[in-house]
Formats: sequence, structure tokens, C-alpha cells
Amino acid sequence: MKKTIDIICAGELLIDFIGNEINTPISEIENYERFLGGSPTNVAIYGAKLGLKTTLAASCGNDGLGHFMVEKLNQNQVKTTLIEKTNDYPSSVIFVSKSNATPEFIAYRQADFHINEAQIPDTVLEEAQIFHTTCFALSKNPARETILKKAKKALQLGLQTSIDLNYSEKIWSDRKEAKEVIAAYLDTKPLVKLSDDDCFRLFNETKSDEEIIEYFRNLGASAICLTKGKNGVSYWDSQLGVLHKEAPFVENIKDTTGAGDAFWTGFLYGKLKGKTPLECITIAQKIAAIKLQHLGHLPDNIQVEKI
Repeated sequence: MKKTIDIICAGELLIDFIGNEINTPISEIENYERFLGGSPTNVAIYGAKLGLKTTLAASCGNDGLGHFMVEKLNQNQVKTTLIEKTNDYPSSVIFVSKSNATPEFIAYRQADFHINEAQIPDTVLEEAQIFHTTCFALSKNPARETILKKAKKALQLGLQTSIDLNYSEKIWSDRKEAKEVIAAYLDTKPLVKLSDDDCFRLFNETKSDEEIIEYFRNLGASAICLTKGKNGVSYWDSQLGVLHKEAPFVENIKDTTGAGDAFWTGFLYGKLKGKTPLECITIAQKIAAIKLQHLGHLPDNIQVEKI
């Protein structure tokens, strides 16, 4: 079958209210700006901005915020046929601080995790190349059961699975359960993206790069990108083993929210274009650098071929 979708992103669709004051705690922020958010949502939008064909499988409220989100996705050329607008729950929102480091956030979750199996038919999976999700999306049912089932089906159909292990105890307080669910998803041999902050939160202790890579490799990851902010990226796959790439210097950082999503979109773009792992990381770092210099989403008209 001809592949008409590059990436299906399954998971959280929500509104980020990002504080206007830089490096200010949420308790002191007075004004916020509204942005379309959610990690899979960002990957879908960023992928479309890079010229990929992306589809988002998600749920939102049949309300003003939900209508805003779907309209924004359509404007950004993301296919929205797998989005459910529910009358039973309002759209989910997150308040986020604007920060040069890891931002503070408070989540108010409602509709985002009500993703059902009917939303992701096997006929649509057959049209795709990559099935991507997040730890956030797997933290609650029914989305968890739906995504695990569809990821297993994606593997059977020959898709490459992918996951951003953006674990936070604020979203998923039961670490033991989180590790069990992550292990179930890693049975599908996904490409794995995680940050050193994610790892500290998941394990509740500092682990070495080697320990982190060994842990997820043993669970079934086919490749692992461990992002370390200004300390670069540690990468592993079975062909290359472990390699490290330094981070480029980025000046005039305006917003860190979504930078990890921009990085991973660049990496997946490289994979889809048949680039080497090192080339994929280079593209990923450059896309992330562009995001860091912009408030909100990536700008339009990025010349990826020049990158």
C-alpha cells in the first residue's frame, strides 16, 4: 500500500497558557499567552512545517478551546480526521512558566486522555510510516489501552513506533505503574527520546548515561536519544553502539517549551529521509535551536534542505 501519512501522532491535545514574564514562578505570573500545545500535537505541527504529512489522533472538548485547537491544526496542514470533539469533558489546559531552563507547569486535564480505539482504525495505520506517542498520553486510560493496542498493531503492520518518555510525577504519580506501561510500549521496538530531566523524574535518582541506555535497550528500544540540554546528546542503536554529540551554542533563547518536541521532529524527519543517525541528530539540534529562539511554535518556511 502507498504510504500517504509520514507520522501518526497519538496523545495529548491541549492549550498551553505560557506566562509573559521570563523566569518567573507561576505564583507570581500575572499575564499568559495562549498557544496550541501537547507534545504529540507539537510533533504533528512541526512535522508539517518541515513538509511531512502528519495526522493527530487526540481528543478535546466540543468547546471554544477545542474549536480553536482544531482550526489551528488545520491551518498548519495537520490532518485532523482522527480528533474526537467530546461533549462530556472540557478541553485540557496547562499553565506554563516561560523559562531558560525546564519550565514549571500546572496541568488541568479533562478531555485529552479520552482517546478510544475507534479513533485510530487499522486502515489508517496501514497508510503510515511512523506511530508516535508520549509518556504523558500513556498516563491515563482509556488513552493508555488504546495507544498500547494500536502500537502493537502498528508493529505488526511494519510501522516504526516512537515515544517521547516525557515522564512527570505531576502527571503520573505511580512510578511503578509508569515503568510497567513504558515496558509494554517498548515491546514494540520504538525509537526512544528522553531527556536527563525525564530520567531523574522517572527513576527518582541520578543515573549515568550508560545506565539509562542499558535500561531502555534491555526493554526493547531500537534506538535511544538521551538529550542533555547544553551538554549535548547521547545516542545508542544496535549498529553504532553509543555515541555522543555536543550541543551547538544557542544565543537569544526566548522559550524552551516545545524544544524537545522540535528536536524529536527533526530526528524523525531525518529517519524518514533515510539519513544516518548522526545526520538525524544534527538536523534535530538545528530544529531545536530554531525553536528555542521563537516563542510558541516553530516559524514557517524553514529551509530544511539547507540545514
